Order: sequence, then C-alpha cells, then structure tokens
Amino acid sequence: MILALELFVMLVLANGAPVVARRLFGHHWSAPVDGGRLWRDGRPLLGESKTWRGVVAGTLSCGLFAMAVGLGLFFGSLFGFMGLLGDMLSSFIKRRRGLAASARALWLDQVPEALLPMILAFFWLPVGLWQALAVVVLFTLSNIVFSPLLYRLGIRHQPH
Repeated sequence: MILALELFVMLVLANGAPVVARRLFGHHWSAPVDGGRLWRDGRPLLGESKTWRGVVAGTLSCGLFAMAVGLGLFFGSLFGFMGLLGDMLSSFIKRRRGLAASARALWLDQVPEALLPMILAFFWLPVGLWQALAVVVLFTLSNIVFSPLLYRLGIRHQPH
C-alpha cells in the first residue's frame, strides 16, 4: 500500500513539477521539446507547451523523491521521464486530431502519462497488476477532479 502511494505521488510530481517550474522560471529554459517542428499534416509535432524545462523538472523531481523514499534516483528519474513521455504522446495524438494544446481530451490527457510509468513500475518493483491499474485509475480520476480547482486557484493555465 505504501509503495502504491509513493508511485501515485511520483505521478503527481511528474505532472506538477513542470507547472511549478513554469511559474518559478517564467520563459527561461522554455525551449519546446519538438523544436517548433511541424508534422507532415502541417500541425505542430507536440506544441510549445512541452518544454525541456518541464522534462527536466518532472524527471528530476521524481528522481529525488524516489531516492528519498528508497526507490533509487535512477528508477525515479526513469519513472518521471516515462510519465512525461506519456504526456508527450497525448499531445502528439491531440495535435493529429486537430485539438489545441488547451483542448480537453478526457482520459487522453491523463491515462498515458500514468500508464507508461506504471508499466515500468510493474516490471521493476513488486507491484501487482491490479495495484498498478488502481494507481493509474486513482491518478486519472484525481487529475480530472482536482485540475479545475488548480485552475481556479491560478496554478494551472487550463482547467484540465
């Protein structure tokens, strides 16, 4: 149970650290991961909201937290990076569907960024399948519920 809670916290860190880093650093280190490139459909590959600053913040925060709770810096960093990779996959799919970065895509905005790192945790740690899926569901539902609140508080730029 404690391990599942730690993994949930790491998902929140991977998702939230880029938001905090944006507020702390403003436009500093905000180069987009896709370099502003367009896909063959003429739309951005990922969009300018996916930045190297966010990748570093999410990866590092997960790594440091994992190290602090005994899961290891390497595992935590890889876990955080996988979460961000899932988020980038969501953005890629949204751009292909013609959705703006701020457009809501329920489940697509949450599941890949939780599922990819939990697949890693399933194979790396003593986490059962149902426990891993429960963490994905908990993260997804909490993201859906709490994101509008964070938006109203001015922490997020979109309500989802």
